[in-house]
Amino acid sequence: MGGPLGQHQKWSHGYFSYPKLEGEIGPHMQFNGKEHLVWSLNNYLGLANHPEVREADTQAAADYGMAYPMGARMMSGNTKHHEELENGLGKFVGKQDAFLLNYGYQGMVSIIDSLVNRNDVIVYDAESHACIIDGLRLHMGKRFVYRHNDLESCEKQLEHATRLVEQNGGGILLITEGVFGMSGAQGKLKEIIALKDKFNFRILVDDAHGFGTMGKTGAGTHEEQDCIDGVDVYFGTFAKSMAGIGAFVAGDKHVIDYLRYNMRSQIFAKALPMPMVLGLKKRFELLKSQPQLREKLWQITNALQKGLKERGFDLGVTNTMVTPVFLKGDLYEATSLTRDLRENYGIFCSIVIYPVIPKGLILLRLIPTAAHSLDDVQRTLDAYSEMGEKLKAGHYRERLAEV
Repeated sequence: MGGPLGQHQKWSHGYFSYPKLEGEIGPHMQFNGKEHLVWSLNNYLGLANHPEVREADTQAAADYGMAYPMGARMMSGNTKHHEELENGLGKFVGKQDAFLLNYGYQGMVSIIDSLVNRNDVIVYDAESHACIIDGLRLHMGKRFVYRHNDLESCEKQLEHATRLVEQNGGGILLITEGVFGMSGAQGKLKEIIALKDKFNFRILVDDAHGFGTMGKTGAGTHEEQDCIDGVDVYFGTFAKSMAGIGAFVAGDKHVIDYLRYNMRSQIFAKALPMPMVLGLKKRFELLKSQPQLREKLWQITNALQKGLKERGFDLGVTNTMVTPVFLKGDLYEATSLTRDLRENYGIFCSIVIYPVIPKGLILLRLIPTAAHSLDDVQRTLDAYSEMGEKLKAGHYRERLAEV
């Protein structure tokens, strides 16, 4: 099996890659027949198994089935519920209008493909999510990448882009993320928007992790940084804070109307089924009406990150709920310590190694949620303390040599 990830499939499949987590979605699930404390689900607000959400999903499926509405929304698949959800989302994130998308990943790819033509130039952050990169690959014009969250590099690329569009008559689209899902760093939205005083560009923000979690109301990272008006096109997904499927894009009405009639992946795709839409409406209602869910998320996040730092762990530059733990070690130590955490401590978290991150580093990514407890945090801190000492003592390399 080729590719940077596929090369590991023979020994990783079913355990490190494509693992099966079973049972009710939540902090405690079954893996390989044993109970594990899970830190790998983007169920930020704990809505996946909220009783009102389960009831709404079940009732909508009973009332409508999964087929309704039939057809693409432009032709025969539109409903008042789709439109009500769009209207609510647009207002919530501070934009004039919003448009529902069937999938998050495909949605971002399609937004980029629809917004720019061959004369336009794209400037983007070097650590942009794969969906942004795949959208860029469809772009037939020029693109310039700036170093991650580096304003000086960003300005330099905007200078290159400006010279180019002055020649060909195009425009500039700058793309970044609200919350970077691996590092947990916020994109420097406010500082980038301030560059509009020097350059003529529009900014598209992928706020998959920030929607529902960041800002005083949960409206997103642009609310957190007090720069809502400066974001031209805002993208949020339902797969994380809303524990659903699909996404939305929001912006000025004329921009959203343009996307509504030009985004081919939506124009020619069947509408989101009614159970999903009604379930999303309930999730959205709870996101807005129960701020205690977001408060609990941050209580768990702060306790986890504070405890890890006190124990000497490197969390990088995270200033969000995404909690990366950076360790020094090779592939063998990475797999050995991860297996130890799972088999002997019952702690399940995602492991990231080269080529996603540089050689010599191991990244264990923890995703806190409102469904976790402070007891879960303490159990994890105790396990990580012991794991860290074992790693320093060379235990994981010795264990592997013995096997």
